[in-house]
Order: sequence, then structure tokens, then C-alpha cells
Amino acid sequence: QVQLVESGGGLVQAGGSLRLSCAASGRTFSGFATGWFRQAPGKEREFVAAISWSDSTYYRDSVKGRFTISSDNAKNTVYLQMNSLKPEDTAVYYCAADPSMWRLRTTQATNWGQGTQVTVSS
Repeated sequence: QVQLVESGGGLVQAGGSLRLSCAASGRTFSGFATGWFRQAPGKEREFVAAISWSDSTYYRDSVKGRFTISSDNAKNTVYLQMNSLKPEDTAVYYCAADPSMWRLRTTQATNWGQGTQVTVSS
């Protein structure tokens, strides 16, 4: 079991940037795939980006070229740099981790954070 705590959300104007952080405690991210998901009001939770322990990265099409996922193993933290934000990026963003990249990307991860709100104004 790994405990995840997200931070870095907030209110930003369209075109702006935010960097989300996901810090792990209880154990390290070693051997885990880690990812970011989001859920807008009235919508299902959706995959945003993921990074494997070997640093392979995956993104949903709508964020490619704008969002970048990265990890700092020394700090046991995963980041999501979000640039050129759009109002449709508004959602609660969740960090998740699982030993299986497949389970992670299909929203079946075993470890979830509490979420952080991102609001993009037009």
C-alpha cells in the first residue's frame, strides 16, 4: 500500500500553466506505474497521463504536446506539468499508482490520492 498526496491545483486563466505534484509515503514508487486522472462534474474519471518505472510515458490525445508527466525518484514524487490550459481541462485531478500499467491505465489502480482541483477560466 502506498499513500498518495496531490498538490498544486488552483485557478488559472486559459493559456496558463500549473504543475501538479504527487508525493508518495508508506513505500516508494519502485516497481510502480504512476499516473494522473481527472474527473469533471457529471463525467466519468478519465486517464490523463502515466509513467512507468522505466520512464515510458503515455498521454490521452487531448493533452499531448501540452502536458508532461515526470518523476523524481529521489523525492518519491511524480509531477504533471500542464501548459496551454483550456477551460475543458477543468476537473479534479487524481494521482494513482499500481504495479500494473494495464490496471493503472484502465482506471483500476489500487492506490489513489484524494484529488486536487484545477479550474481554468476562459
